[in-house]
Amino acid sequence: MPKRPRAVMPAGIRRELDAAGLMQAFKARPPYQRNDYLHWIARSVRPATQRKRIDQMLDELRAGGVYMGMAHPPSKPTT
Repeated sequence: MPKRPRAVMPAGIRRELDAAGLMQAFKARPPYQRNDYLHWIARSVRPATQRKRIDQMLDELRAGGVYMGMAHPPSKPTT
């Protein structure tokens, strides 16, 4: 099964991650998750869908422990 090509981060998403202070959280995720998030956002046709997906990604990065609506314990913050 061929690998999905590596996604290039659009400048707008980079700005949003930087503005939210979540770039480090994004970079800490495994490469497949970073790639999946970017491809998932890029595949959205309507601007409203794209906005919803970006917001979901930011919320999941902020919360930690969640990936695409599913539990992801390795990314859960330790306190």
